[in-house]
Amino acid sequence: MSGTPYERWEARVMDMKLEVVVVPVSDVDRAKDFYTGLGWRLDADVATGKDFRVVQVTPPGSPASVIFGTSVTAQAPGTAEGLHLIVNDIDAARKELERLGAEPGEVFHDAGGVFHHAGAEARVPGPAPQRGSYGSFLSFGDPDGNGWVLQEITTRLPGRLDPAVTAFSSTADLAAALRRAADAHGAHEARTGAEDPDWPGWYADYMVREQAGAELPT
Repeated sequence: MSGTPYERWEARVMDMKLEVVVVPVSDVDRAKDFYTGLGWRLDADVATGKDFRVVQVTPPGSPASVIFGTSVTAQAPGTAEGLHLIVNDIDAARKELERLGAEPGEVFHDAGGVFHHAGAEARVPGPAPQRGSYGSFLSFGDPDGNGWVLQEITTRLPGRLDPAVTAFSSTADLAAALRRAADAHGAHEARTGAEDPDWPGWYADYMVREQAGAELPT
């Protein structure tokens, strides 16, 4: 690659991180109660008068937040759809949503096996075959009918994450990654027939590769 390190840095595309999604609601207090009732963090509730109010909430472990309020969008209430939340265990997530009163639908996968269709078209009951990452979904709505979709992702496809950066957005995500590494390491020791004294290094290598979508160690 030609050019100085500085020139190569200057040629990089600027980071543009998705930070906020605006959701149209008809009753701000009702929406606030619903989302905070799901355990979403309340970041702000600011009003400059009766005609303008902004409420910001953040789903657990999410780098992006949700904003709703009065005069923050021209969209009709309840018209947002296909808002995706990523989880590593869709069955556990469904039970939690049900316990918190969100009335989620049943877990499903798409008949085409790629990504779910709009609405309820081509939905097949149950998780994806062999529980393939990216393939299992469930849906729920807020009191206005804004549509949310949960998608189960356990292993990222290659190139989806920067291989130089490994980060976990919550203790639950880190714990799940450690459990998967522990299971894989147990299989590794069974294959080699010997105890691995450098298991921390093996775990770290596995977790970094898994998150970056690279080939996993065996």
